[in-house]
Amino acid sequence: MDDTGEDYGNYTYEYDLEYGDLEDLKVEHRQKETMHIISVVVYIISFMLGLIGNGTVIWVTAFKSKRTINSVWLLNLAIADFVFVLFLPFYIDYILRDFHWDFGMVMCKINSFVSVMNMYASVLFLTVLSIDRYVSLVHLNWSQKHRTVRRAWVVCGCIWVLAAALSCPALIFRDTMRLHDKVVCFNNFHDKNAQTAIMRHVIIVVIRTTVGFLLPFTAICVTGILLTIRVKQSGGLVRFSSFSKTVSAVILAFFICWAPFHTFSLMELSVHSSMSLHNILKAGFPLATSLGFFNSCINPLLYMLLGKKVRHILKRACLNITKSSLRELSQSVSATEMESVPGVHQDGVPENSVESSTL
Repeated sequence: MDDTGEDYGNYTYEYDLEYGDLEDLKVEHRQKETMHIISVVVYIISFMLGLIGNGTVIWVTAFKSKRTINSVWLLNLAIADFVFVLFLPFYIDYILRDFHWDFGMVMCKINSFVSVMNMYASVLFLTVLSIDRYVSLVHLNWSQKHRTVRRAWVVCGCIWVLAAALSCPALIFRDTMRLHDKVVCFNNFHDKNAQTAIMRHVIIVVIRTTVGFLLPFTAICVTGILLTIRVKQSGGLVRFSSFSKTVSAVILAFFICWAPFHTFSLMELSVHSSMSLHNILKAGFPLATSLGFFNSCINPLLYMLLGKKVRHILKRACLNITKSSLRELSQSVSATEMESVPGVHQDGVPENSVESSTL
């Protein structure tokens, strides 16, 4: 394989949830460095908060609360975010090494696959959450007959399969290549026919934007508007629960975090015919990508801040842990004090009584 800049330029310009563009590797200036530093900071914060937060939500929904349909949605959403943040150290290392990929082609594919699958799984779970909220509040009779935990798990299984299928292009096109003294992880759309490579890029971006953003956004907006109208028409008979408010906040956070990334992805399609947006994309894509990744640590924070049930379970768990720790500390201190008293065994029985009993 030719190891030239022209050859790499024919492969892809796309960041696709990662970096690795040749111009970013060559051109070193203050603006680029600032963007990369901000991205690394966001990644580190996302990793720490996402690991703790999503781990806590998984623990609460899986082991400490009653298994309900709502807890099934939240559990699967937290699992998607938790698995994703486990792979964030690879991104952090990639940027800190000035975009040198040191983990091989297989991990390059898997890392990108997990990132894209998390995006699809998250938005699909949020879409189902929104539709299920509307059905449970508006169509009570139907929901009581057909909404079951078992069927919720079946829907979750279908979502995971669909998200994995939509993420397969990362396993197919993601590749590594040595560029001078570095190894880059990038989308290898290269083909003998340049138009075929461009078409592959366009198809992937269109599918990702349509299925991962536009269709879910439309479905969520429609159900949200219909639910609002129904609440007003009911004259207060239909009310938003604490969980419903939490779902609204999670949905809003998702689209605020991912809208810039999808906007830049659509703008990037014009780069094949015009380089006028090159500087804008180069400056904005790293921040847009890190903002999308940051969404994985926002969800558990919203659950804890807005979800009364989650807060109650966490408070009770913290109290139990504190009581247990204080009890063990008290027993340890008592045992130490007893040991320091002359003529007393560790079990608190006077030595003379022990001796008399053996006579």
